[in-house]
Amino acid sequence: MMKKSFGLLLALMISITMLLAACGGNDTEDAKGGKNGDKTISVWAMGEEGKKLDELTKKFEEENPGIKVKVQAIPWDTAHDKLLTAVASGKGPDVLQLGTTWVPEFADAGALLDLTPYLEDYPQFKPENYFEGAQTSMHFGDQIVGVPWYVETRLIYYRTDLLEEVGYPNGPATWDELKDAAEKLTARGEGFYGLDIDQADQVTPFIFAWQNGFEFDTEKPNLNLDSPEFEGAMEYLTSYFKEGLSPTTKGMDIIQAFKDGVKPMFFSGPWMINIINDQAPDLDGKWSVAVMPKKETNTSSIGGANFTVFHNSKNVDEALKYIQYVTDVDTQLEWLEISNTLPSRVEAWEDPVLAENEMLSTFGEQLKNTTGSPQITQFEKVAQELIATLEKVNVGGADLSKELDKFRTEVEKIMQD
Repeated sequence: MMKKSFGLLLALMISITMLLAACGGNDTEDAKGGKNGDKTISVWAMGEEGKKLDELTKKFEEENPGIKVKVQAIPWDTAHDKLLTAVASGKGPDVLQLGTTWVPEFADAGALLDLTPYLEDYPQFKPENYFEGAQTSMHFGDQIVGVPWYVETRLIYYRTDLLEEVGYPNGPATWDELKDAAEKLTARGEGFYGLDIDQADQVTPFIFAWQNGFEFDTEKPNLNLDSPEFEGAMEYLTSYFKEGLSPTTKGMDIIQAFKDGVKPMFFSGPWMINIINDQAPDLDGKWSVAVMPKKETNTSSIGGANFTVFHNSKNVDEALKYIQYVTDVDTQLEWLEISNTLPSRVEAWEDPVLAENEMLSTFGEQLKNTTGSPQITQFEKVAQELIATLEKVNVGGADLSKELDKFRTEVEKIMQD
């Protein structure tokens, strides 16, 4: 049987359902209008952000009389399936939050409105207002299909007291220093490690690859994953497990392990600041964050979420006004206080609340050197395949070179489907 790509199949479903959508509309109250003739737009937002978004929405409604907003919070674990259903049926929201790695999949299916024609009226949607790494997720082909709402990147978290004991009070700045610090910390005794590496995090291997000079090449069947830069990074990454510097099993909770000094270094995003402060308050003054250690570069990943407009929304003007409001600099700073998520607008980082906060400003410094995932619909499948490959090496003791050969073969199949 001939295999069809997800994008082609979903695009076909959209073309059929658009005939129905022309009559039935999308999942909004727009055609009828709200009370007193108000326009009502629907917003789908994910996870905890969706639960908190009403706090911003109320102010938007106050400043935009005649527009009502209905926010639906959707759990992340069910969001993907719900979005697929919306695309297939043509009954989606007016405004949609998408994780950055999901953008290619739904843009390829034709589910996202091209915002390019609206840039003149909404200049803050222009890519130059956002971090360079985040700009990738705004584009699909020659279209602009989303506007970054918030961003995140990864830093190295470390125990300042323990790192000082091994000669790195400000954290390791290079790959060589990271390995040296990890070796010395592991040498403290049985049950101690130097660096915790989350083997389930699909972005971590690519962070190491980018730092080693790797670049995706979407014109190549294997995406350039046979390059010396990629292989060298995987050798370096897996060496931490092979040498016993990083645990191969999940074991102890990372906060407890960090508190006990069992895992004195790990990589994570901005959400971890409040978690450590809340769950390990006695560590105050004994830990910090630093930009990623450098090989060729100190590149980290950039993720987060974008706001998009569903392709068949009948309330495009109102939807764009809403996205303009939530991506305004002042609103983003307010959202930082509400949700502890980082602003996507570069201008927001000039505010003292970020610029004068030692840890948050470090995230801002790292955001200047980040890379987003390639805008291909198959990226998550490729990433999951790499996780499975590295697990065979790190946990099962398989040969790295042989497993990477198998991995690249699978990637070529994935890219052909």
